[in-house]
Amino acid sequence: MLKNSQVQELLMDITDDEKNSITIIECLLNGKTSDESIAEETEIKLNIVRKILNKLYDAGVASYKRSKDPETNFEIYNWKFDQKKVNDIISDKHEDLLKEIERSLKYEKDNMFFACKANGHRYIYENASEYNFICPKCGESLEYQDNTLIIGELLNKKAKYESMSKIKTEYLSYIN
Repeated sequence: MLKNSQVQELLMDITDDEKNSITIIECLLNGKTSDESIAEETEIKLNIVRKILNKLYDAGVASYKRSKDPETNFEIYNWKFDQKKVNDIISDKHEDLLKEIERSLKYEKDNMFFACKANGHRYIYENASEYNFICPKCGESLEYQDNTLIIGELLNKKAKYESMSKIKTEYLSYIN
């Protein structure tokens, strides 16, 4: 799981520290649950371990139980990493990306575009006709722009994310 590039990207987004995050989560998955035992095992400074664990907690992918050490009366935090929550976050991101791609695809298919060759600004037909097919930014003429390539790229992205979502769903049903 931690070797998956999407998981690593998510951890980087959450903690801004991919290398230490993965090391700390590996400890959690291998049974080291206290911040102190993780710091001792990994030789990562305790304050960095705590900082990363708290960021993971804030993102909802880690939880903890607090107890008191009977000998010292200090509070001990035992942490747990939630792999399912990570999968859920990645699935939600995929769904959001798919929706955005579908919105863009609909926009591209439903409109005719005109562009300024001088500065690249694009306008839908209605706006271009209001400007008499003259670029309002620079005064050059607006020319029809074929958006077939853009539609093709969006269709390819959509297919890619749909196949990734299918693989992910199959994987999750397999491990559950």
